[in-house]
Amino acid sequence: MKNPRLDTLMTEWLPEATIDELQEKMEKGELSSHDLVLMYQARIAAFDQTIHSVLELNPDALQIAAALDTERKLKGPRGPLHGIPVLVKDNIDTNDKMHTSAGSLALKDSFAQKDSMVAAKLREAGAVILGKTNMTEWANFMANGMKSGYSSRGGQVLNPYGRGKFNVGGSSAGSGAAIAANFAAVAVGTETDGSILNPASQNSLVGIKPTVGLVSRSGIIPIAHTQDTAGPMARTVKDAVFLLEAIAGHDPQDPATLVDLPDFRHDVLFDDQALKGAKIAVAREEYIGKWTEEQERIFKEAVEKLKELGADVVEAAIPATKATWGYKVLSYEFKADLNAYLNGLLPNVAIRTLSDLIAFNDEHGEKMLKYGQEVLLESEATSGTLTEPEYLEELEYNLYMAREQGIDYALKEYGADAVLFPMDGSTIGSKAGYPSVTVPTAFTEAGEPVGITFTGTAFSEPLLIRLAYAYEQATRVRQAPELRINDEEKIHTTS
Repeated sequence: MKNPRLDTLMTEWLPEATIDELQEKMEKGELSSHDLVLMYQARIAAFDQTIHSVLELNPDALQIAAALDTERKLKGPRGPLHGIPVLVKDNIDTNDKMHTSAGSLALKDSFAQKDSMVAAKLREAGAVILGKTNMTEWANFMANGMKSGYSSRGGQVLNPYGRGKFNVGGSSAGSGAAIAANFAAVAVGTETDGSILNPASQNSLVGIKPTVGLVSRSGIIPIAHTQDTAGPMARTVKDAVFLLEAIAGHDPQDPATLVDLPDFRHDVLFDDQALKGAKIAVAREEYIGKWTEEQERIFKEAVEKLKELGADVVEAAIPATKATWGYKVLSYEFKADLNAYLNGLLPNVAIRTLSDLIAFNDEHGEKMLKYGQEVLLESEATSGTLTEPEYLEELEYNLYMAREQGIDYALKEYGADAVLFPMDGSTIGSKAGYPSVTVPTAFTEAGEPVGITFTGTAFSEPLLIRLAYAYEQATRVRQAPELRINDEEKIHTTS
């Protein structure tokens, strides 16, 4: 940066700065939201051409930040996110000058007619929506074997750790890589099955996959309504909670949210002694034979750390670990849900149905079909009415196994407060629609980030957050990646 004050801050202070630290400087008048946007944009310009995590920047971000700076002076801050730059995944509608495309060139000209509820709540909280993050195209529901983080519109997202040699995680790959590389304070990802938790684990981040219904799904390009949710990705538990609080809440357009929602009380949530006396059911059975010796050792060490911190740890055998999971529920729901979304787009967008999308991909096969589109074709072969017995039977099976024979079974059978899974957790929590929190636990000898995941029953986010926060505060294992300008000059992003 040419501005020496901002260049020094960006280099020596901004990396790994928390929201509390950002707010403290803004409250003292030492920094503005306008400054923050400039610094994050400078980092994106310097480093993201080799990571490919940010798909599009908000042309109005600087003006929005300046307006929020003025509001702070006149009225004070709205809350923790006032003036904080936030990135959002490219499947989340924003009614501004940015597109919403799910990473697909088929929707490269699509502008949302209105904000998603998530975007509206971010603006209400005073956040600056800085840009859209790249993602696995159609949230990795397009082709078998598609590489995590690849999209026809944005190319391949690379993990900022290990110069891209590690899996970046999917499908919120851009959100994960961008926050790991400090291109914004926090980001919003979305998950159907692992798409927040996996990239959080792979990028040494905290990821919160909320209960389906805690965060509105309206205005988000879907996969499946029974499992989809948006959630925060951040470098610390506290920052993730600030973002979650901002986007959670009731939405008349989303019936899943019209229930009693949990209360986030900071005096209770941020308790570094929360693991004392907590009972944790450890579920490792489904990972036996699937992980490396190093991953197994890391998980064992994490479990021992929980014991040191006062947790009562019990090994759990969960019937659902032996379940036979299919993806027919997703295949059936995708057609119905996507057609409903596409039907509401502006008239200039030619893609109005899943069938239109498949035809577009065929017509532009060189650009669109690097990995094929067999998953789209399977979904198109369904009726779109959700009446097929195969769908209804698998849906009931999934809910029964994941809840009554899965998470709820473990909590009841072992008297546990939460279930602990290795790395990015388990499909069980996703099928149940239950919450999970992934928190960094280690790096492999090669430098690949590894996380652990706390999972609980519906709307148990406050408890899971308390446990994850206590673990994070006791371990503090996250380290910033080493970034390179133009893949040549090494820059240490640790402050």
